[in-house]
Amino acid sequence: MNARPWLIVMLGGMSGGRLEEQLRSALEASALDALEVALATGAYERGLLIADRPPVLEVPPSIEVDVDAPGAPFEFGTRLADAIRERDAAAVVYLGGGSAPLLAGADFEALAAALDTPDPRGVSNNFYSADLFGVRPAAALGQLTPRPTKDNGVPRRLRDECGIEFVELPRSLATQTNLDTPVDLAALALSGRGGPRLRRALADVPVLPRLGEAARLFTDRHAEVLVAGRVSSRAWQYLERETACRVRLLAEERGMSAAGRETDGSARSLLGMLLAEAGSQRFFSELLPDLGGAAFLDIRPALVQLGLHPSRADRFAADLGLASEITDAGLRSLVEAANAAPVPVVLGGHSLVAGGLMLLNDWAWEQRDGVRRAASVPV
Repeated sequence: MNARPWLIVMLGGMSGGRLEEQLRSALEASALDALEVALATGAYERGLLIADRPPVLEVPPSIEVDVDAPGAPFEFGTRLADAIRERDAAAVVYLGGGSAPLLAGADFEALAAALDTPDPRGVSNNFYSADLFGVRPAAALGQLTPRPTKDNGVPRRLRDECGIEFVELPRSLATQTNLDTPVDLAALALSGRGGPRLRRALADVPVLPRLGEAARLFTDRHAEVLVAGRVSSRAWQYLERETACRVRLLAEERGMSAAGRETDGSARSLLGMLLAEAGSQRFFSELLPDLGGAAFLDIRPALVQLGLHPSRADRFAADLGLASEITDAGLRSLVEAANAAPVPVVLGGHSLVAGGLMLLNDWAWEQRDGVRRAASVPV
């Protein structure tokens, strides 16, 4: 029998103002919920939480905590490879802190089962942009040169550099939901889903009426909804198959962050061009209502196009429509115009137009039909 994999969850890089700390609290709660659910299956050797500071919540004794050394530089790939080497792990399943808020025991068993082979094997929720992945042998992560700086591209590099073939988990609400920004928390709070710690953390998340107003149109065959941003072909297929409304889709700048097009300013956005040409006020008050009765906008590519470089705190405030808390004048003006639009406009990042759409669509149908679909059902 093959050695069971270790489950390693990383939690860090989220601190600062009120909204950042709120997200950090939710990420910690989600990470501990996920570890507890996974370890209860018996499919894992041990569970390890790697964190940049000690957890606030009580940690079950079955979970090992490894806190970063104060002041030490952090490099994702090195930290993960060192943790694997120090524990002599034969196989590993890795999760980002917010990548598994809806995974159930059966999902964690499937991750471990995919690695129950004597041959090299990998598994992920998304091969080209992974939030979670597993690999046997775990030592292969230490062979990547240079070491990866983030998790998204690890499966592709393990295939290309180490010859490890990967399988993808079935696409489902559980495998595609990730917590990246406060609007993801708001969507999850609206849905009423999540583990016990996470649901308690979500109790303080403000209600966003526009979320429900926009999501309900998914069930209306007479409605049209605009979705724009880094939308994948699979997300489009999901919307075509699982919603009753017409969907107007503007897909642009897939892989923007991984390719460095956000950092160097080379990203190009048609949405950003429209905003620049018409002005935020006219775009949201006149043009957008002609394109749909609601809009879900991954605004990050447009911000690059507009030459705006707001802080993370400003981006988070923008996602929640908190214009008064935004210091960047250009972004504040854009959000004020979006708030004043005659149709509900939901702003966010990539996760909004990926798992966020699935979560909100499921909620809308549940409100209409009274039936909650299990998060692990393939879609």
